Amino acid sequence: MGIKGLTKLLADNAPQSMKEQKFESYFGRKIAIDASQCIYQFLAVVGRQGSDLLTNEAGEVTSHLQGMFMRTVRLIEAGIKPVYVFDGKPPKLKADELSKRTARREEAAEDLAKAQEAGAVDDIEKYSKRTIKPTRSHNEDCQKLLTLMGVPVVVAPSEAEAECVSLCKAGKVYAVASEDMDSLTFGAPRLLRHLMEPSSKKIPVTEFEIDKVLEGLALTMDQFIDLCILCGCDYLESIKGIGPQTGLKMIRQHGSLEKVIEHLNKDRYHLPEVFPFEEARRLFKEPDVRPADSTNEPKWGSPDEEAVKAFLVDENGFNSERVAKALEKIKAAKGKSSQGRLESFFKPTVKPPPNANAAPPSGGGGGVKRKDAPGEVQGAAKAKGRQPPAKKGKPSSKTAKKK
Repeated sequence: MGIKGLTKLLADNAPQSMKEQKFESYFGRKIAIDASQCIYQFLAVVGRQGSDLLTNEAGEVTSHLQGMFMRTVRLIEAGIKPVYVFDGKPPKLKADELSKRTARREEAAEDLAKAQEAGAVDDIEKYSKRTIKPTRSHNEDCQKLLTLMGVPVVVAPSEAEAECVSLCKAGKVYAVASEDMDSLTFGAPRLLRHLMEPSSKKIPVTEFEIDKVLEGLALTMDQFIDLCILCGCDYLESIKGIGPQTGLKMIRQHGSLEKVIEHLNKDRYHLPEVFPFEEARRLFKEPDVRPADSTNEPKWGSPDEEAVKAFLVDENGFNSERVAKALEKIKAAKGKSSQGRLESFFKPTVKPPPNANAAPPSGGGGGVKRKDAPGEVQGAAKAKGRQPPAKKGKPSSKTAKKK
């Protein structure tokens, strides 16, 4: 789910924190990607016809493999080095949100049965998408495929997004690619949205920088976390009546969530009976992640072509010619990407994360059956709606190489 309304809040109050970039401008960049989110997207749209998905001869769903394979080929072809991070065990505080999702899927399954009985084609597809739940088998399939392709795979102790952010903070990747804005709440130095969109959509990548977010909102990192909790996150039920703009005003006025609650107009705003915001805050500040040391350095390799063909073609019924062409693209891209970016020839300097309690910089804003499935995955976009695009930023001409 992410943080409710955060994209629009930043567009209105900290537009300098977000810029549009060309997909090609990330040539040579290492990017941490929330794999679990991608799998959900692929199951929602890849090869879907009503409630039917791509399958192999055994009837096993392969939409996730088709999506992951072709999308990863596109990234590698563009000189991008992906690191896919998979979810581990969810934190206990997320149990309520997960229960709500289960209930929504069960309700959608009932609606789907009614739509199928009535022959309502549009409703069948709509409700079918709402029943999607990536399984351990889907994850294991994708992990196997990526490993055979020579792409690093990370299984997080807990939440994939927090692990992506940890890799970014440690300087092991340039940015985090996700459609959920809570990567910023975890403190991601850079967040990329729409990186995984199909090329046919021609949607630019939106890049966010946490330093500029804090500057534009005139908040410290601690205050920003409190604001995100007020906006609504996966860990807590939100306070009804308090949206992003109101939450920003309250945090600026009172300085912390404790003070906001202390001065809250109980007649106007209703605090949930159970509101463990301190624990939510701790999960954002101290998430369960792997140590960011040299033993956890992502490593890229060459694909095991015969093993990839055996897995995709022999085991899962993929079109052999399409798979062979995709592997040729990877091989050709390996030579091109070995040139690297200009700054990769110099030792990188990892910028420390923003001081949680330091005053924000001045100049803040505003008191601020698939065998012939198409090679390019179509429409693997997040089911939820998008916010209006941010103002265009200019990619660096010195370091970015066009495809």
